[in-house]
Amino acid sequence: MSGSDGPGAGESQSLAALAPGARATVACVTAPTPATATRLADLGFTPGAVVEVLRRAPLRDPVIYRVKDYELCLRREQAACVHVVEVDR
Repeated sequence: MSGSDGPGAGESQSLAALAPGARATVACVTAPTPATATRLADLGFTPGAVVEVLRRAPLRDPVIYRVKDYELCLRREQAACVHVVEVDR
């Protein structure tokens, strides 16, 4: 799972790597604990879900995302567990 080919290359990258305004589809979640994986799934970060990066806090953490028609905030550490494929804007 590498984003080295750049956005739009069809390869997954971390949700934390996306800039505000980017849209992506969740490919998978690789959380360090089952509790974290469950929490992310409960928040709507499931394979196929469309996520939009809305804005970042001044120090880049946390970040506000739109997923399944609602907005939520994740720290970069949590967002790094979500692997996405960027879609055209």
